[in-house]
Amino acid sequence: MGCPQKERNDQRSPLSLGKGRGAGVRVFGWYDVQDMIDPVKIPLSAPDISQEDIAAVTAVLRTSQLSLGPRLPEFEQAMAAYVGVKHAVALNSGTSALHLCVRALGIGEGDEVITTPFSFVASSNCMLFERAIPKFVDIRSDTLCIDPELIERAITPKTKAILGVDVFGVPADWKALEGIAKKHGLALIEDSCEALGSSIGKRKAGTFGDCATLAFYPNKQMTTGEGGMLVTNRDDIALAARKMRNQGRDPESGWLEHEVLGYNYRLSDINCALGISQLKRLPEMIRQRTQVAAWYAEELSDCSNLIVPAEPAGTNVSWFVYVVRLTDRHTVKDRDALLAHLRKHGIGCNNYFPSIHLQPLYRQEFHYKPGDFPVTEAVSGRTIALPFSTRLERTQVETVCQVLKQGLASLTH
Repeated sequence: MGCPQKERNDQRSPLSLGKGRGAGVRVFGWYDVQDMIDPVKIPLSAPDISQEDIAAVTAVLRTSQLSLGPRLPEFEQAMAAYVGVKHAVALNSGTSALHLCVRALGIGEGDEVITTPFSFVASSNCMLFERAIPKFVDIRSDTLCIDPELIERAITPKTKAILGVDVFGVPADWKALEGIAKKHGLALIEDSCEALGSSIGKRKAGTFGDCATLAFYPNKQMTTGEGGMLVTNRDDIALAARKMRNQGRDPESGWLEHEVLGYNYRLSDINCALGISQLKRLPEMIRQRTQVAAWYAEELSDCSNLIVPAEPAGTNVSWFVYVVRLTDRHTVKDRDALLAHLRKHGIGCNNYFPSIHLQPLYRQEFHYKPGDFPVTEAVSGRTIALPFSTRLERTQVETVCQVLKQGLASLTH
């Protein structure tokens, strides 16, 4: 049981102190993991910013149009073409994109939206913004995405939509979700904020729902600093989103004419310029992230007390984060001890994700309690997000896994 330590010619491990592939001068240090006192930090995530990215941003800064300029439609058109949809609406965050999906579909007070309790909290909060009710169903233990087999029994006359989430880049079972939504006349919202570039067969994430969302926070597959995107093939949703993101203005109307209730959800040309530049490198960045995931899978293949993520059959996963979890023989206390062990040794890590239904707000508002969604709770109590980024090097992955295995060994003694 456990994780056998791989034999090495030297008892110490090399660690790059540079910024990764193509970063220029790299400095190597040696340290003994057992005796590490002042460790080199390996962050949980880091953006991949190139000189071309910097040049694209500074070019906008030299103009007189820092917002609502030509880079906005250029970024939208490029992203729509990449995903394979008719419309892309750039916004200041993935959360804003989720909110506008809800509003554009006419979901309001008292309406129910079936969704997952295992996600970042924004996928549920977007309903609360409109006084709608997120109605949770449990997840599958293999994909960690919403379980389609549980959805139909949760549908009521108040149900207006299903909101699925591509968790950690793994696509939900969108074909099944499409079928359920069509059968019951429900809207389908696709939260692909963690899955840019993932696909089921030849269809990319973001092409299955009435509308979908993408996000570009610095830990994502690509970044605009802050930013998100609503993508859709429906003209009405795209137009509604364009109005609402810009204080309710119709794109064809005057600056001081406000047709509907709107928000300042705009994405500046500065952010869009970075997005355009990053998108050009996205296939290569996804390839590099796939390589990092493969290194982790190889290094952890001998760990019988860990469950490592895998691609479901028929999918291509664009990895957002790399999350392992302890088997059921371990406890939440064990997981937290491992997190503390990793942090003590300079390894960035986190418990992605705590169960949404057990967050204080949701327990207070909806009276959820432990035991309501047992698969979600069992998973969320045992997850460990390991350092993951485009520029993570193999020596760093080896170091993370070596420290992790030492922590795991201590749990079994």
